[in-house]
Amino acid sequence: MAEARNPDSTPQASRRPAFADFPEGSSISRELREIVKLSADFERRLGRTLAVNHTDLVAMQHLMESGPLSPSELSSRLRISTAAATMVVDRLEAVGHVSRQPHPEDRRKIVVVPREDSVRLAAQELLPLVGGVAQAIADLPAEDAAVIERFLGEVVEHYRAALDG
Repeated sequence: MAEARNPDSTPQASRRPAFADFPEGSSISRELREIVKLSADFERRLGRTLAVNHTDLVAMQHLMESGPLSPSELSSRLRISTAAATMVVDRLEAVGHVSRQPHPEDRRKIVVVPREDSVRLAAQELLPLVGGVAQAIADLPAEDAAVIERFLGEVVEHYRAALDG
């Protein structure tokens, strides 16, 4: 009887990367992949700086961009249950990034408010990157900027299509 072969028993030298058959692509493709990788690396570093996990960091992003939100609004934006959102808020409150305050219009509700010192710490990390990208954009000739804007718009549409599919 033939023995079942264990795929993990393949010698290291003969293993191929999962995407080995994908075409190498252009330098633009390589740069886009590098941006995606560096973006994820930067997000992990920001999470370490703020001492939060990925979900908590995304919650902080929503709070910094939108201002105070109710826990149910956070759960909707994070696509998690309200119980899970409550746990996120509990963790963020425990490390001092947010506070719970009465809702300004409905006294039965609360809102989650980002603390100014946490927003300032996140901004310290983000502003050099944002400023550098803004300067790179400002340095582009208008016709180059138009081409890049169109290209990035098409890339965004491909991402959206992949997520919708």
